[in-house]
Amino acid sequence: MSYANEYMDADPSAQLAAEATELRIATFRLARRLRAQRAVDTMSDGQYAVLATLTVHGPLALGELAEREHVSAPSMNRTVNCLEGAGYITRTPHADDRRKVTIALTDTGRAVVAETARRRDSWLAASLGELSDQQRAALAAAVAVMQEVAAR
Repeated sequence: MSYANEYMDADPSAQLAAEATELRIATFRLARRLRAQRAVDTMSDGQYAVLATLTVHGPLALGELAEREHVSAPSMNRTVNCLEGAGYITRTPHADDRRKVTIALTDTGRAVVAETARRRDSWLAASLGELSDQQRAALAAAVAVMQEVAAR
């Protein structure tokens, strides 16, 4: 169903709202399909996000990690406990402040991130391979626009 088509002759703000709805729905459906492609089926999206953040930013203190993931420190502590128990991360005393700990990926944690990224890229590449050249060109053009919108 195309919400935007219903508003073709309607006021521009109604059409813009309908287009936003369609983009939101399509984006969330694609994100859900990508999230399903994971190396560890029992890992939550939040747990994987922590591993991915540590991959990109390197070792972080618990508070920094919580801030980057927009969760409370107690919530992040529970996630870190679970990941540490599974062998995906380590905690070591902070170099400057012994009251803090530094959280870092283990080799196993790095492998989970790499395999999940590989699976997601593989699924998406296979899906893109089923599209026409014109459809792939339209998606390629949309990438820059979506990045611009996401950066706002």
